[in-house]
Amino acid sequence: MNITIITIGKLKEKYLKQGIDEYLKRLSSYAKVEIIELPDEKAPENLSEADMEIVKEKEGSRILEKISDDTHVIALAIEGKMKSSEDLAKDMDRLATYGKSKVAFIIGGSLGLSSQVMKRANDALSFSKMTFPHQLMRLILLEQVYRAFRINRGEPYHK
Repeated sequence: MNITIITIGKLKEKYLKQGIDEYLKRLSSYAKVEIIELPDEKAPENLSEADMEIVKEKEGSRILEKISDDTHVIALAIEGKMKSSEDLAKDMDRLATYGKSKVAFIIGGSLGLSSQVMKRANDALSFSKMTFPHQLMRLILLEQVYRAFRINRGEPYHK
């Protein structure tokens, strides 16, 4: 399986980089995983609703450029469906079984994802009703993808 994580914003925190590198290493025996970092749109703190939409649309256009037609897209969004680790594992197994070898997880910037990205997404996944920094979501996502592979192979890790 080829997994791409498309994310807005550059990762600066060393401790997050170390965690992400660890899970990328662990995942290398299960799947090819690539992280594509796209620049966030520079914007002042106090934006109007219209300006927020413009920022999301610009970021969304950059995201959509990186997605091929044959890719199954899973958007990470608060309004997405919450799933257990076992449910995510079943979804990943189903995708692999039915020939969806290209999967992209999309992590938006601080304002979220554009309506165009959400329309392109095959699924929307929520990890919580809480808001997390998008940089931290990379690490959480990679851990859950790793856990899904371990669950599907019946390997010890998941409790």
